[in-house]
Amino acid sequence: MRKRAKTDNPEDTGKNPVDGISRRIFLKTSAVGAGAAAAAAGMSKVAKASVERPRPARLDDLKSDNPHGGQLVAHALKREGVSRLFTLCGGHILPILDGCLDEGIRVLDARHEEAVAHMGEAWSWITGEVGVISVTAGPGMTNAVTGVANAYENGVPMLILGGRSSLGENEIGSLQDIDQMDLYESITKWSRVCHRTERIGEYVAMAFRHALSGRPGPVYLELPQDILMRRVEKGQARFPENYRATDRPRGSRDCIAEAAKMLAKADRPVIVAGAGCRWSDAQAALKRFAEHAGIPVVTHAGGRGTLPDSHPLSVFPASSAALRADAVLLLGVLVDSMMGYGRMFPKPTKVIQVDIEPSRLGFNRGPDCAVAGDIAHVLEDLQEALPKTPGRPWAKEARQAVERGVKAGRARIDRDMVPCHPLRVAEELRDFGGKDACYVIDGGFTSVWSMGVLPAERPGDVMGVTSGPMGCLGVGLPFALAAKSANPDRNIFLICGDGSFGLNAVEMDTALRHNLPVVAVIVNDGAWGMIKAAQIGMYGKDRLVASELGHVRYDKWVEGFGGHGEFVEQPGDIRPALGRALASGKPACVNVICRTVPR
Repeated sequence: MRKRAKTDNPEDTGKNPVDGISRRIFLKTSAVGAGAAAAAAGMSKVAKASVERPRPARLDDLKSDNPHGGQLVAHALKREGVSRLFTLCGGHILPILDGCLDEGIRVLDARHEEAVAHMGEAWSWITGEVGVISVTAGPGMTNAVTGVANAYENGVPMLILGGRSSLGENEIGSLQDIDQMDLYESITKWSRVCHRTERIGEYVAMAFRHALSGRPGPVYLELPQDILMRRVEKGQARFPENYRATDRPRGSRDCIAEAAKMLAKADRPVIVAGAGCRWSDAQAALKRFAEHAGIPVVTHAGGRGTLPDSHPLSVFPASSAALRADAVLLLGVLVDSMMGYGRMFPKPTKVIQVDIEPSRLGFNRGPDCAVAGDIAHVLEDLQEALPKTPGRPWAKEARQAVERGVKAGRARIDRDMVPCHPLRVAEELRDFGGKDACYVIDGGFTSVWSMGVLPAERPGDVMGVTSGPMGCLGVGLPFALAAKSANPDRNIFLICGDGSFGLNAVEMDTALRHNLPVVAVIVNDGAWGMIKAAQIGMYGKDRLVASELGHVRYDKWVEGFGGHGEFVEQPGDIRPALGRALASGKPACVNVICRTVPR
């Protein structure tokens, strides 16, 4: 990526070769142009060129005839249908917060910027919308890096509105003035500085276009303090229209025909549905195709819930390798460590990979057939190309094999052990919460024991540290709070390790202040359990270093903020404690003393 100058002259912005507008990235809406592009790409169908118009908010709706930059930011967000802004207040971003009051955008402020970023990502997972955060300059921006990096690795659309010092104070030692652009370029799809107040609307539009185009991801828009504070006449403000495509590319006709041929010949095909299915909004297309072809489906990581676990063709928590699949259809799945780098597929297994981002095709394991295109479109075209075989005996056999495996695994575990087994905690939570709840998972061994137990009937039903490859502990409580803000009438449960809970435990204050009554269930083994087990295995029990925490009374911590606390030592007491926690109507903690149990 070309490095952008930090101190462009705002008077020359329109001439700057690296300026967003002058690079002509606005969409061409000519049907002829779209058809030519489709033909060049070898698309199976030529989609009608279309662009998305902004939401109903209009320039006339601005509350002021002489708005400041923060009001223009908020108005641009309102045009995109944004209803939440996650933040931690700071002097550099005060105009943005002020503008949100005019536009009716709810501001949800946390206690640390890392949590702010996690909340923005979770909002996207749970709603399918772009999560929007705003953090102040310097330390605010560095604090948010972990959360933004996690969203980047997970391919989650998010907009970061970053404060910075005034343009007139560049390079003179202004408060909290660091080179934030370089910092964020490596963990965002797109990053720019806006140098003119009247162009704020244009830059916000560009940011949304980049966040949602192709494989989605976080984008960064830097807004200098003087640009935000400056006022302009309403008529000078620029808010573009027709600036974002609504259609997405289809796959090559030849590639789809080849994929259909491989699936038709397979005796034991399996679909692995990843996060790409969620961002393609491919739930309906996946269900139709799976039922048409009679192929069992494993939902993977961020793809959980794209086919309900209760569907007869769902074989979660199996893996394609465990099912001895002879053909695997990977939908929006990166073949990384979570997929065994592709080594889990024996050489005779035919691998078909579909992704909207061509550079992800062939990563670590060369597929036998690669299809670059939108997953929903590709599934529609595959369904047309593949004969209808809804009654495959293989699908029923696969589900029965998974059920037998789960049952055998449970039989080997002492569910009544004291201290409690982590699996018992997860199963009690599942049986209490049911299929209508949303579950957030955080922690090492906690995630290992929980992710195959908790049900996902919709996208976003099960999310957290298991949603992607970053393994980012500490996402739990911020994710749960964002989920509750999005769905105030749903029960939101967090199951997490004691170590991971401590990373953002102060956000229980955020839960109380914003009336977000989530229930946190802590699998408290008094240690960084996964690290402790590794140290014992590598060096012996007498050489534990920095991995033990002790059984902290986190329930008392939550009570100190005004929440509800439960302390549990016996497995039979877990369910009653969950009932009391939920009935309290407060943010709650069920602190369960557990044993460190490697899987």
